[in-house]
Amino acid sequence: MAFIQLLHLRIQIHRVICNMEADYQPIENYGIIGDLTTTALVGMNGSIDFMCFPAFDSPTIFAKLLDANRGGYFQIAPANGEFKQRQRYFPDTNILLTRFLGEHGIAEISDFMAMQHLGHSHNLVRRIKVVRGEIPVRMVCAPKFDYARCGHKIEKRPNEIIFIPDKKNLPQLRLRASVPLKIVNGEAIAEFKLRAEQTAFFILEKANGESPSANPDYVSEAFKETMNYWLNWVSHSKYRGRWREMVNRSALTLKLLTSHPHGSIVAAPTFGLPELVGGERNWDYRYTWIRDASFTLYALMRLGYTEEAQAFMRWMEKRCQELKPGRPLQVMYRLDGKSELPEKILKHFEGYQKSQPVRIGNAASDQLQLDIYGELMDSIFIYDKHGEPISYDFWTNLSQIVEWICGHWKKPDDGIWEVRGGAKQFLYSRAMCWLAIDRAMQIARRRAYPAPLVRWLKVRNKIYQNIYEEFWNPKLNSFVQYRGAKSVDAAALLLPLVHFMSPTDPRWKSTLKAIEKNLVEDSLVYRYNPDKAAPDGMTGREGTFSVCSFWYVECLSRAGDLPQARFIFEKALGYANHLGLYAEQLGPCGEHLGNFPQALTHIALISAAWNLNARLDGDTGV
Repeated sequence: MAFIQLLHLRIQIHRVICNMEADYQPIENYGIIGDLTTTALVGMNGSIDFMCFPAFDSPTIFAKLLDANRGGYFQIAPANGEFKQRQRYFPDTNILLTRFLGEHGIAEISDFMAMQHLGHSHNLVRRIKVVRGEIPVRMVCAPKFDYARCGHKIEKRPNEIIFIPDKKNLPQLRLRASVPLKIVNGEAIAEFKLRAEQTAFFILEKANGESPSANPDYVSEAFKETMNYWLNWVSHSKYRGRWREMVNRSALTLKLLTSHPHGSIVAAPTFGLPELVGGERNWDYRYTWIRDASFTLYALMRLGYTEEAQAFMRWMEKRCQELKPGRPLQVMYRLDGKSELPEKILKHFEGYQKSQPVRIGNAASDQLQLDIYGELMDSIFIYDKHGEPISYDFWTNLSQIVEWICGHWKKPDDGIWEVRGGAKQFLYSRAMCWLAIDRAMQIARRRAYPAPLVRWLKVRNKIYQNIYEEFWNPKLNSFVQYRGAKSVDAAALLLPLVHFMSPTDPRWKSTLKAIEKNLVEDSLVYRYNPDKAAPDGMTGREGTFSVCSFWYVECLSRAGDLPQARFIFEKALGYANHLGLYAEQLGPCGEHLGNFPQALTHIALISAAWNLNARLDGDTGV
C-alpha cells in the first residue's frame, strides 16, 4: 500500500525532528485518575501534566503535555540519581502507583482523586513512600490557570499554600503538605529526604473554606475509602470471561469519563493532542457526543452497570425535551447540556511536540451527522429492554425525532468522521437512519406506544433498498463510503454489528475483503484512505484508528472465523499502553496519537471481548 508507506515516512520524519527539539513525555506514558467530575494525567516521571479544573470541560490548571514551558505541572520525583520508572494501577481500581527503582533505593507514589461521597470534591491526593534506602525528593506544584492565560498570586500559610488566580471567576487552589513548603517564582516547592518506610503527602483541592483534608488521618482514610469504592464498583461487572483484566480496565476508564453531577459522558478528557505529530488535526474531545455516549451506555449496560445508564438516559431525555419542532439534535453538548461550544485556538500553546493549532471548543457541534440517531435509538432500545421502560413523555419526543429522520434521511451530512471538506451522502449515515427507525418500531411494538408504524415501515424499507441500489459498487464488489465513491470506509464494519446485514452475507464478505485489502495492516485498521475518500478538509495524514481494529475483530468473530478473530484481538491488545489504556490512534511505530484515553476505543474493546468470548464458549446467540 503506497499511501501507508508514505504515511510512515512522513510521520517518522516528524518524530525525529520533534525528539530533537523538545523534552516531552509521550502520550502513552501516562495514566489517568479522576473523581467523576474531572481527571488528571500522571506521567511515569511522577508529573501531572494535564488536568482541567474543576470539571472535565473547565480550563486547565496543568497542561505541560501541550506546552512544556507555559502549561503548568505538578511533579514529585527523586531529586537526583538514575531511576527506572514503573507504573501500574492497584488491581481493579483507579488508584495509580508510580515506582522509582534506583541503585540507592526504591520510592513509590500513590495518586488518586478522592470520591465525592467522602464529603468533598476535587481532592487530588499524592503520597510518596520510600520502600528501601534513603532518597532525596523534590516536589514542584506550578499551576497555570485558564489554559495558562491567567496569572495568579500565592499565599503561604501553616502547612499549606493558596494559589489565587487573577480572574475572580476561577476557583482558588489549596496545596496541603506534610513537609515544609516554600514559594519560588509563583510555584510551590518542597525538598526533603525520606528513609525506608517514611512517607510524605500532598493534597491539592479547591480552596473553599475548611475541608476534611485538614484531618491528620485524612490521607489514609481517603485512600481506603477510594480503594473500596472502585473495588465495589468493579465487583458488579457481569463479565467473567477471558481478557477480564483488560475488560475491567476499559470499564474503569469509561467510568472515569462519566460526569457524576450530570450523567453525561465525555469522549476523552483531553484536547489538542494530535492525530499526526506536527499536524493540524488537534481537536477538543471534552464534551458529550451523542454517538460516543450511546456506545458507552451500551457497553456499560452489557456489563451490568445500570446506574450509569439511568443517569445518561435522564440527561438524554432533557436534551430531547429541549428540541424545537423540526430541529435535529446537536452532535455534541457540554456536560451540563449547554449547546454552545465555540471553537477557539490557544495561540500561546506550542502544542504537543509542536503540533498546532491547539483548539478548545469544537465547531463540529454545528455539523449535521445523521448517524447519531441510529446509535442513540439502538442504545435506548437496549436500555428499554434490559434496563427500565422509557416513559411515555420520552417516547413522544423520540417519535418527533424519528419523524424528522423520515423527512431528512436523504440529506448529505458530515458523517461519523466529522469531515470538514463538504457534506456527502455517506453509507454509514444512511444505514444508521435505517437503524433509528427500525429500533423505534421495535420499542413501539414492545411497549404498545402510539406510532405511525405503517409509514415508518415504508421509509425503513426504502432506506434499506436505497443502500443496496446506490452504495454498492459492482466493480469493487463492495459497499463504498458514500454515494458515487470508489473507496471503502472502516465505519462499514459496524453494519453487521448492528444487524443491518448478516456477517456471512456474500456482499458483506466481499466488502470485508475490500476493507482488508485497502485499510487493514496486520491487526491495525485505518478509518479510510484520504487519497480516495471524501475530502476531510485537513492537510496531512493520520495513524490507524484503534476502535476500527476492535470492530474488525468483532466482524471476524460474528462471521465465525474465531481463530483469526482471537489472533487479531490479542495482537490489538498488545498496542495498549503499560496500563491498558488507548489513545484515539496509533502511529507507525506504535506510538499513541490523538486524545487520551479514548472512550470509543475502550467501548469497542469491551464489545469485541464480550462477543468473541461468548462464541469461543459456543454461544452463537450474542
